Amino acid sequence: MAKKKESKFMQPLELSADLAAIVGRGPMPRTEVTKKIWAYIKAHKCQDAKNKRMIVPDEKLGKVIGKKSVNMFEMTKLISKHLS
Repeated sequence: MAKKKESKFMQPLELSADLAAIVGRGPMPRTEVTKKIWAYIKAHKCQDAKNKRMIVPDEKLGKVIGKKSVNMFEMTKLISKHLS
């Protein structure tokens, strides 16, 4: 049998310095980056208390997101700019 090709989501990617400061050194798959970003958000209480879909980044996460607040769906798009 032929070896199954690895999906794009599992392919290790290089991280920007700002993103690596949050999730650790790369390269790592997009799925792992997402998991670590959510762990950071919960640990540092970066979710809006009333609307958990809104992320209110601290200074460190703000360098990656670039906005004062963002919904969780838009956040993944902004983080992908820090992956190559």
